[in-house]
Amino acid sequence: MQTILKGRAFKFGDDISTDLIIAGKYAHLRSNLPELAKHVMEDANPDFIKQVHQGDFIVGGSNFGLGSSREHAPLVIKMAGVSAVLAKSFARIFFRNAINQGLPALICNTDKINQGDQLEVNLEEGVIINISKDEKYTFTKIPAVMLSILNDGGLIPYINKHGDFKI
Repeated sequence: MQTILKGRAFKFGDDISTDLIIAGKYAHLRSNLPELAKHVMEDANPDFIKQVHQGDFIVGGSNFGLGSSREHAPLVIKMAGVSAVLAKSFARIFFRNAINQGLPALICNTDKINQGDQLEVNLEEGVIINISKDEKYTFTKIPAVMLSILNDGGLIPYINKHGDFKI
């Protein structure tokens, strides 16, 4: 994984649930993740999958990923090309699932980020540069072990590579 990510912001509000990330009507596609990924964020923004490009960001408000524990939710976000999710806060289970799947979940104030803003995120330094507004924000730095998990593509690849946690 790159430590400097660049892309556009797709802005969502507070309380984006796993049901909005993956609608329950697509539960039958859980064994076909590429097809499931074609419907990510569909109920929150029907055009999202048509507009998102590799490297773009989902920007949420508070309590992103609340609801039922759908470990596929962060995985299909990642499969859709999203490089990271930025939010004021995350539901604990979503946050953990995101890291386990290799998707950075970054805690920061997202109030000044607008739909379509061009962002550059430095995962190692904990800095977001809003290129569109020439502004700089910070996010809670990612602990070294979690950054290693993200760099290896998620928890399973990390364990396969290292056999254990290296702190």
